[in-house]
Amino acid sequence: MRVVYDKIGDDYDATRKPDPRVRDALADHLALDAAGVYLDVGCGTGNYTAALAALGGCWTGIDPSDQMLSAARAKGPNIRWVRATAERLPFVDARFDAVVSTLALHHMADLSAAFRNIDRVLRPAGRTVIFTATPDQARQFWLAHYFPDMIEKDARGLPSLAQIDAALRDTRLTLSTVTPFFITPDTQDLIFYSGKYRPALYLSPTVRARMSPFRLSVTSSELASGLNQLESDIADGSINQIIAAHESALGEYCFVTLDKQA
Repeated sequence: MRVVYDKIGDDYDATRKPDPRVRDALADHLALDAAGVYLDVGCGTGNYTAALAALGGCWTGIDPSDQMLSAARAKGPNIRWVRATAERLPFVDARFDAVVSTLALHHMADLSAAFRNIDRVLRPAGRTVIFTATPDQARQFWLAHYFPDMIEKDARGLPSLAQIDAALRDTRLTLSTVTPFFITPDTQDLIFYSGKYRPALYLSPTVRARMSPFRLSVTSSELASGLNQLESDIADGSINQIIAAHESALGEYCFVTLDKQA
């Protein structure tokens, strides 16, 4: 997992907080149990780790970024926070009942190694729940109208469902379900596609600063021209037709569940 969030982790929580719909969906897919032992891979500042821990279970969060973990430690004194990567999990075999990973899959440098490690630390019949976006979801989002190169670069960095399935080949994990997640106007966590129905969010430097594509995947010239056109289209209402033209049944994100053999 690349330590990109040492670059964009400054004041990360200024626009990021756990969205109740995402939290509840994660808990449902995990079948969260108060007696369960759980691992959050790529926990970042611990927003979802702490939100899930408040619902029950014994939780550990891992992340390679010291900056992100520093913020996480203040949120969950009863949560174990560990600096580590998905490819090298420092835990004994069959340690956890279930594993969760939220918007971190695309930062894992070696997906096969990450899944082998998750398989190793997961107990038999355990489950992994991944909240992510696919390349197809990225390419259909309306931001591609304004930032085509940025969106294409971002899409190429997102593992497809086929790539996820292929990376499971040497594990006892099976891709079980894929459930789309649709952004709404009141989505609370200002993740990358959260501005679907609130396009003015993308005009805010504060919001963009906590979205990795705007920090890592866009050139200054594309950013300037895209923002100028977006601002103009918001002002004259053209943005509404552009958003409508990009509506898709794919959703903006999805929950991918992986089940381990008993």
